[in-house]
Amino acid sequence: MATEEKIRSAIRDIAAHKRNVRIEEIEWVMNQLDAFGTVSMRENDHQRLYAFNGHRFGICTHHPGGAQVKSGYVKAFLSAMSDAGWYED
Repeated sequence: MATEEKIRSAIRDIAAHKRNVRIEEIEWVMNQLDAFGTVSMRENDHQRLYAFNGHRFGICTHHPGGAQVKSGYVKAFLSAMSDAGWYED
């Protein structure tokens, strides 16, 4: 389990390079946040819907060959983290 500061640092790193984020980076954060609240993930053929303590965001996975998550989905992740109190702009 990562410390709270390490998780916040990972979120800041994601924010610093919004156009070059891999889904594994977001998954790591969500897996670590499980120790601090309720995390859920639902998946279908086209997207993953994550929730952390009621704050939701989705990530399109329609093109699995692409390594990076589109910046709009990263912004939705950062907005959810901000609403949950884990990230400050």
